[in-house]
Amino acid sequence: MWPLGTCFGGGPGSAGLRVGRDRPGGVFQAKPGHRPALRGPSRRHSRRRARRSRFPPGGRGRGVIGARPQRRPPANMSPPLFSLPEARLRFTTSTREALINKSIKPLLNAFNQVPGSENEKKCTLDQVFRVVVEEEIINKAPCENLLAIISLAINGVTEGICTASTPFVLLGDVLDCLPLDQCDKIFTFVEKNVATWKSNTFYSAGKNYLLRMCNDLLRRLSKSQNTVFCGRIQLFLARLFPLSEKSGLNLQSQFNLENVTVFNTNEHESTLGQKHTEEREEGMDVEEGEMGDDEAPTSCSIPIDYNLYRKFWSLQDYFRNPVQCYEKVSWKTFLKYSEEVLAVFKSYKLDDTQASRKKLEELKTGGEHVYFAKFLTSEKLMDLQLSDSNFRRHILLQYLILFQYLKGQVKFKSSNYVLTDEQSLWIEDTTKAVYQHILNTEENWNSWKNEGCPSFVKERPPDSKPMRPVRKRPAPEDFLGKGSNKKILMGNEELTRLWNLCPDNMEACKSESREYMPTLEEFFEEAIEQADPENMVENKYKAVNNSNYGWRALRLLARRSPHFFQPTNQQFKSLPEYLENMVIKLAKELPPPSEEIKTGEDDDEEDNDALLKENNESPEAQRDKAMTGEQIESFANRLGEQWKALAPYLEMKDSDIRQIELDSEDVRMRAKQLLVAWQDQEGPHATPENLITALTKAGLGDLAESLTNDTEGSS
Repeated sequence: MWPLGTCFGGGPGSAGLRVGRDRPGGVFQAKPGHRPALRGPSRRHSRRRARRSRFPPGGRGRGVIGARPQRRPPANMSPPLFSLPEARLRFTTSTREALINKSIKPLLNAFNQVPGSENEKKCTLDQVFRVVVEEEIINKAPCENLLAIISLAINGVTEGICTASTPFVLLGDVLDCLPLDQCDKIFTFVEKNVATWKSNTFYSAGKNYLLRMCNDLLRRLSKSQNTVFCGRIQLFLARLFPLSEKSGLNLQSQFNLENVTVFNTNEHESTLGQKHTEEREEGMDVEEGEMGDDEAPTSCSIPIDYNLYRKFWSLQDYFRNPVQCYEKVSWKTFLKYSEEVLAVFKSYKLDDTQASRKKLEELKTGGEHVYFAKFLTSEKLMDLQLSDSNFRRHILLQYLILFQYLKGQVKFKSSNYVLTDEQSLWIEDTTKAVYQHILNTEENWNSWKNEGCPSFVKERPPDSKPMRPVRKRPAPEDFLGKGSNKKILMGNEELTRLWNLCPDNMEACKSESREYMPTLEEFFEEAIEQADPENMVENKYKAVNNSNYGWRALRLLARRSPHFFQPTNQQFKSLPEYLENMVIKLAKELPPPSEEIKTGEDDDEEDNDALLKENNESPEAQRDKAMTGEQIESFANRLGEQWKALAPYLEMKDSDIRQIELDSEDVRMRAKQLLVAWQDQEGPHATPENLITALTKAGLGDLAESLTNDTEGSS
């Protein structure tokens, strides 16, 4: 059954029929003269036929009229188009957000979401970075904001969302627009990231940008007022580019002709002659001895006048441009001036060594040394410069560099520049007089440039490495001898003998023959004798004033003497004073040095009298003598834990008591340190009598009684 509203007979010339709903039969017939509802040759029908003709066979039915076809999307849909304004706006917003959050994530998200090819998005982001930097510069933002944008661009290059040259373009824009004081801060950032610029990601893309940027900065800076900044730029370029970079080499050996040394060329304005005349007139009134060592006049057989001044500084023009020496007239002038200047160097007296040391000490104490790249050509400084050894060394070094160029083989030197035999002979004689093997490096540098600057890294050919024969590792049994001793063989008779002197290495190290440290008695025997007033040895001849002896004495005291680490209230100004005090203490503790055996009846009688006198001393006299080291050692063992109760009565400070407690945990060692500190404090008054009195006051009567008995027993 046909659907409702279907027209039949839609051909040309027919009125057309359609099925109705209300009429019997459901068919309406057009009245005569009535305009049909649908004419045959209509545009709608033609469109329908065209639409039906597009369907393939087996598709929609051809008999059904009026049904609308369903739209299907094409198989290959084209990607969305790139919009520059939208991408620029999106990237600008994301850049501001990334600067606030200090993170590159907003930029990464925006880069992935914006439609378009990768090159289009990278170029747009590069433009956005420059626009943001421009806005910050116009708004006079601080340098930190600009550096944050550049750092963001560096991270963008690392993530692959912008081109590798973007950070360098931003740096160039910033340095071109900012004043020099802010450029210093920006360049500090450039210096710190030199490792980043040398990486594979940035070096090839940014080395030309950095070179152009540094050259632009050098043109803006003043060499005299911004010397430090210029030096930093040169050092940065030296760190950035490799040594074999030809853009930084003077391959053609060109000279810096702009380095002109300015000096007084008008003889009428010179004051050298007047100066010496006035000095001679004033020197008539000065008596001998009134002038100090530093102000003493310098003796010279050649007077310093304007002619010498002019000839001396005229040589700088030849050092600046050595090519002049190949001309006959210029060479004669150079030869004449050089002979006079070198003669002055030979006859003019240098500064005194002591005066030079004083100058060095003044430079060390007065601050950093100021270095000037140019010579000072004032006439007033001429005599001081000639007497300065460093200044002479600079001039002689200039001579050596000039001679090396004249004799050396330089690749780009003209073939007409040839020395005569007479010139070569004079150069050789003069070079021998001043040469000190300081230009070997310069010769190697010239030969390297003449060879075309080959790479310093030499790769080894794969076939040049010889194959080493594999040696079998010897077994341990091969080192042992065949005899009953099983002597270890070291491959050499002498080594075998030394190794087998003692089978146990540790026992060999502990042998008494390896004890090289002297005893206190042996080392300080000479110093103790010199400290005795009866020997009448002057202070300057004493061993304690020898710095080498003092160093060894401190080492020995630290190892063998208990006095070295004891706190003391005495302050010593010098090491000899301290050692002299220690020698006096050791003289009281150590036994007297051995004396030569005396012969004769008179000597025997003197010894017997001294021995009787020593034995007949009363106990009171023994208690008035200073305590010895043995007495302190024995009494400290008995004092033990009661040392702290005795300390206040020996007039020891609380700080000294705390120091003794920190130094050792052994009560006997603490007691010994207390007595030694008391002995250092009291000196000759550290007698058993005073110690007995302090023990009695501290309530240690038993110890006082035992010390009294020991004193009486020893007497």
